[in-house]
Amino acid sequence: MVDISLVSKSPLGVYQDYLSEGKLAYQESASGQAVFYPRVFAPGTGEALTWKISKGLGEVYSTTVIYKKDVEPYNVALINLDEGFRMMSRVEGIAPEAVKIGMRVKFVASKEKDGTPLAVFNQV
Repeated sequence: MVDISLVSKSPLGVYQDYLSEGKLAYQESASGQAVFYPRVFAPGTGEALTWKISKGLGEVYSTTVIYKKDVEPYNVALINLDEGFRMMSRVEGIAPEAVKIGMRVKFVASKEKDGTPLAVFNQV
């Protein structure tokens, strides 16, 4: 039986529901390709997608530090997850300048100030 909540919500809504439960979800095509950012169909092939839960482990592919007036510096990083997809996030718990390419990281569920669920990472 199909979970009706997975049918009646947008892919982003389903992803955010998983984040609210502390889970990092991604999609997988019928041919086994990991897909992220949430979509209705697989890019390039139009294949159906199923939801999977990531183990949340990966490594920093790229990172930069953002400096804004009157705001503490923070990093923006591209994370390669072990399941085969890449996502943009940030690494918390260490100085933004200390985040390095190749650093192993683990997913942590967080929330924006407005309560929106957010995926961030900590150093392993």
